[in-house]
Amino acid sequence: MQVFLIVAPVFALIAIGYLSSLSGLLSETAHKGISEFAFSIALPALLFRTIAIAEMPALDPLYLWGAYFGSIAVTWVLAMVLSASVLRRPQSDAVSIAMGSVYGNIVMIGIPLCLATFGDAAAAPMALILSINTPLLWLVGTLNMEWAERREDTSFISLLGSILADLARNPLMIAIVGGSLWRLTGIGLHPAIDKVLLLLLAQSGVPCALVALGASLVNFRIKGQAPTLTTMFLLKLVAMPVIAWLLAFRVFQLPPVAAGVVVLFAAMPTGANAYIFAMRYQRVVNSTSGAVALGTLLSAASAVALISALI
Repeated sequence: MQVFLIVAPVFALIAIGYLSSLSGLLSETAHKGISEFAFSIALPALLFRTIAIAEMPALDPLYLWGAYFGSIAVTWVLAMVLSASVLRRPQSDAVSIAMGSVYGNIVMIGIPLCLATFGDAAAAPMALILSINTPLLWLVGTLNMEWAERREDTSFISLLGSILADLARNPLMIAIVGGSLWRLTGIGLHPAIDKVLLLLLAQSGVPCALVALGASLVNFRIKGQAPTLTTMFLLKLVAMPVIAWLLAFRVFQLPPVAAGVVVLFAAMPTGANAYIFAMRYQRVVNSTSGAVALGTLLSAASAVALISALI
């Protein structure tokens, strides 16, 4: 029952967003507005407040990153090998398949599930992973794709500069850095400011993000080559969480909450950024779209099983 109470509200809000958009009750304009509010204001407020006041455990970032990004590295290699040897896809397709197999929806689904499961204790490990997840995956994915397609006009410096510029404008990254710096001051949050951040902004962030995610799923279609889709599902929802579990609990022996965050983040379904990557290079677009749509549905069941094992 405890696990059901954690998971059910999260996926119920996703379903509400999906049905509202599908029925026309939620217009495209409204969906865009909710999404922008959630990711530009509400979720950054949630992250800022949580990081600024949460109790931060003694945690070695290198061990945490080793566990999470180690699972990404192993899964990425598996995806590249399986794409070439089993699926018989070209190297450029393999890069897109790999991105869809490791780039999980850790913001829209991962943050709500981690907070519901572990509370504010999840703030530190979440912030450490979120701070480098997107820039690192975009950099590795882009460089891998550029190498696969051998575009000679591509400069590593220009790629890195573009990614860092995007990062500097990202509201979530600004909130993580801002919350960390504010915490260092030791000032704390004035009750009036805390009330604004918590009651009027932060608490709206999770439901708005989940409704926005559900509404966006209307634009994704479950289509693509069945072998490719199956491979992506198995890698993202099974292989990567198992690898993360071994690394977090056995190899790096992280504290329980940090290890739990690593495993839950690793188990999140393929996120929209993987689809954006596929669209950018026009590689494995249909299968990635299907991985986002069906993966989100399947993750409702996998999340129940995983959280049951973690708590």
